[in-house]
Amino acid sequence: MENIEGICGDLIPAKENIVPTPPPLPGSAFSGHLQKGLVSSESLQRGYSCVYTATRDLWDSLFDEAHRADASIHTDHGGIVYAHAYILGMASPVIKGMLKQSKKSGWNRSISIRGVPPDAVRVFVRYLYSCRYEKEEMEEFVLPLLVLSHVYVVPQLKRECERQLDRGLLTIENVVDVFQLALLCDAPRLSLMCHRMMIKNFKAISSTEAWQAMQQSHPVLEKELLESVIDEENRQKKRIKKINERKIYSELFEAMEALVHICRDGCRTIGPHDKDFKVNQPPCKYAACKGLELLIRHFAGCKLRAPGGCTQCKRMWQLLELHSHLCADSDLCEVPLCRNFKDRTRNQGRKDEIKWKLLVKNILRTKGIARAPFFSTIETVSK
Repeated sequence: MENIEGICGDLIPAKENIVPTPPPLPGSAFSGHLQKGLVSSESLQRGYSCVYTATRDLWDSLFDEAHRADASIHTDHGGIVYAHAYILGMASPVIKGMLKQSKKSGWNRSISIRGVPPDAVRVFVRYLYSCRYEKEEMEEFVLPLLVLSHVYVVPQLKRECERQLDRGLLTIENVVDVFQLALLCDAPRLSLMCHRMMIKNFKAISSTEAWQAMQQSHPVLEKELLESVIDEENRQKKRIKKINERKIYSELFEAMEALVHICRDGCRTIGPHDKDFKVNQPPCKYAACKGLELLIRHFAGCKLRAPGGCTQCKRMWQLLELHSHLCADSDLCEVPLCRNFKDRTRNQGRKDEIKWKLLVKNILRTKGIARAPFFSTIETVSK
C-alpha cells in the first residue's frame, strides 16, 4: 500500500483541462429602452441614469441653474451648493429632517455637509436630482459618495458605488481603505469583495501605506485579517490535496479498466495467448493501455520480479492485488493471479484489510459508480 501515488505515475498521460465558455452577462436594464430609441447610446456613455434622456436633462438644468432655489448647502472651504428643499427632502429622509430643523432666512433654508471635498458634495446633490453622474466624477469621488450615500440614506447611490468598485475602481492601493469604510457604512457585499481581494493579494496589499496605517489605528482588525489569510491557506491546501487524491483514484480506476481489457480482449500487441492480433488495429480507447503494456512487458521479463526487488515490478504487484480487491468473480476473471490474491486476503491483518477496503471504496466513489462488469459494489467492499 505504500506510495499508491506511484502506481499509475507512467500509465495515464496528462489531460488538457477544457474550461467551458461562461454564459453572457445579463443585459443592462436600459437595453430594451436603447433598442426602442427611448434612451440614446451617446447619453449612456456620459453617465449612469435611471430616467429617460429628456427628463434627466430637465432635472440637470434645474440643478445647474438653481432656478428659485430655496436651500443652500455649506461645504468645506467656504463652498455653497444651491438646491431645492422639496427635492432634497424627497431624495433623502436625513436631509429632510435637517431642513426642518435648520434656520430659515426668508424663503431660504441652510444646512451643512462637511468632511468631504466640496466637489463631491456637488456630485452627490446632482445625483439626488437626476440619478446621474459623470464617469470621471465617480472615479475621483467614489469613496466620499459611498460615505454620503450611507450617512444621508440614499440606497440607490450606495449600490451604484459598490457596483463601480466591483467593476474596476477597487484596487490594491485603496482596498484596505474601502474595506474599513464598508464596515462603517454597513455594506456587507462590498466588505466581502474587499476581504476576498485582500486574501488573494495579501503579499502586495500588506506592503501598501494603507495597510501600515491600519496596523497603527486598528490592530485588532489586522489580526483578524491575518487569521483569515492563514485559514484560507489551510483550506487551499486541503482542496489541492483532495483534488490530487481524486486524480489518483481516477487514474487507478482507468488502470484497472485497462488491465482487464488487456487480459480479456487484448490490445494492439499484447493480450491473451490465444489472441489473434491484426496488423492494422484501431486506436485503443483506454488511455492507460500504453503505459500498462510497457509495465507488463517489463514484469514478464524482469529477473527481480519478487515483491520489493524492483520498483516497476512492485507497481505491477500492487495493481494485480488492487484488481483482486475490485474483482467481482475471481473464478471467471482472466487477470493473472486474481484468485491467488483473493485467497491471500483472507489471511491479511485487520489493518491491511481496512486500508485496501478504504482504497477500493474511494476509487469507486470517485467515479460515481456502484457496479461495473468486473468490479464489486461499494456495499460489498465495505462489509
